[in-house]
Amino acid sequence: MSGQVFAQALAAVMEFTSPRAWAFSLLGIHEYLQRLSGDRLATQTRETLTTRLVELFDKTAQPDWQWFEEVLSYDNAKLAHALILSGRTTGQKPVFDRGLQALRWLAELQSSETGDFRPIGSNGFYPRGGTRANFDQQPIEAQAMVSACLEAYRATSDVWWYERAQRAFDWFLGWNDLGLELYSETTGGCRDALHVDRVNQNQGAESTLAFLLALAEMRLTQNVVTVFNPPDS
Repeated sequence: MSGQVFAQALAAVMEFTSPRAWAFSLLGIHEYLQRLSGDRLATQTRETLTTRLVELFDKTAQPDWQWFEEVLSYDNAKLAHALILSGRTTGQKPVFDRGLQALRWLAELQSSETGDFRPIGSNGFYPRGGTRANFDQQPIEAQAMVSACLEAYRATSDVWWYERAQRAFDWFLGWNDLGLELYSETTGGCRDALHVDRVNQNQGAESTLAFLLALAEMRLTQNVVTVFNPPDS
């Protein structure tokens, strides 16, 4: 039944016009093909969506703006993540390289003067040639950066990517512009945003899931690193 639902969804995916919808679809297709690698429709859909993202990047990117769109808005790292994953899986180095290029540019852009993670704010985002919004900072941005940087780390073994993932995760724990924790030890939830002068005390599902997903990915990667790099006896 789930396979049938997935097949039906693929037809709708081809009609998507949002680059983020393409990126999320690529991440989902990758997981599906891990189990059913012979599915031709899923493979063809992956090829089409990957090509769309690459063409969008090549059309828009310039030395001072290495991105897919004319504005950095929300859940940004997912776009680069999708190319890194699809390029690595299919052996297409140009695709993989574009993903790494875009993610490195984004990671450097989203670093504060002290080296902490500073995501693009939702109160205006960051239009090309315009003013960057630093607030409100959203948990979904930290989770997206953790996930994308860990994918880059697994693909390259470059510890720089792991460090960037750690900095994005630490944002939840108070290593941010206000020095305030978004994760709540009392409830196990995550507060909804970092405002210019405070945290948003609401603990919604999206924010809590963003923290828990980031935590799960960090711990899984740490466990793998520990297995392959046992402590000295």
